Amino acid sequence: MRPSASLALLSVLALGAAFAVPSVASAKPAALPASGKPFKLGGLTVVSWYPSTRTAKLPLILFSHGYGGCGAQSTFLTTALAGAGYIVVAPNHADASCGPGDPPAPEIPFEQPAAWNDTTYLARKTDMVGLVAALKADKAWNAAIDWTRVAGMGHSLGGYTMLGLGGGWPSWDQPVIKAVLALSPYCAPYLDEGALGSIAAPVMYQGGTLDYAVTPTVKRPDGCYARTAAPAYFVEFAGAAHNAWSDLGNTNNAQIIYYARNFFDVTLKGADPSQLLTSIAGVTTYWWKR
Repeated sequence: MRPSASLALLSVLALGAAFAVPSVASAKPAALPASGKPFKLGGLTVVSWYPSTRTAKLPLILFSHGYGGCGAQSTFLTTALAGAGYIVVAPNHADASCGPGDPPAPEIPFEQPAAWNDTTYLARKTDMVGLVAALKADKAWNAAIDWTRVAGMGHSLGGYTMLGLGGGWPSWDQPVIKAVLALSPYCAPYLDEGALGSIAAPVMYQGGTLDYAVTPTVKRPDGCYARTAAPAYFVEFAGAAHNAWSDLGNTNNAQIIYYARNFFDVTLKGADPSQLLTSIAGVTTYWWKR
């Protein structure tokens, strides 16, 4: 990755004061916490979204935010997925900064992906594994979640996190993850040391024509998509920059939601796979391998 591209990555990932962090609930109620409101679980600050009416156990989507983002950084998408019949749960990682102040410096600079390995941002793996354990231990959450239908979704550094949990880092592999949606993921480290070809779960990569720091790494002939085992998908949106997958971007929301929902409907709900083989307006590139 070019140094200038890395600087662009850092600038768009550090979301900073563009988001206001709501106050954290002082105590977890017996029922599920209010949708869209932060609460504490397993030592983490967490936000969740779910349908207003639940008549059965529902699929779970675990969301990991970008560097300097937070669990509530992409409400346009998490709210839409809840409306489509999913529970979405998103923790704040240690670098969360949706409010005053800056995130801590990256553990290893983004422009040095070859220096990353399975110990880099290991705390993010620990967060997600601990969150799953806490959800299972909580009676209300355990009763609401269908544990046979769990997916990972992540933006940027969150995409790195979820690709690792899918098996991109074999030591991170979590079999509970049945699908991975990687939204402009920082996947360059896996090209040097990882094992994208060993990910057993279906993977969808999303990128944008203005996402200069990340999408080329996914799209190039020897890039992340090419090295990912089937079934895999890559969709690129016209005019989408790196923040298109956060609430800072509003140019591609409909397309992002369309492919995210269809991907999860196919991989978690058993919907007709052919609905994932359609390119819609606003898409410049769409690849799949099955």
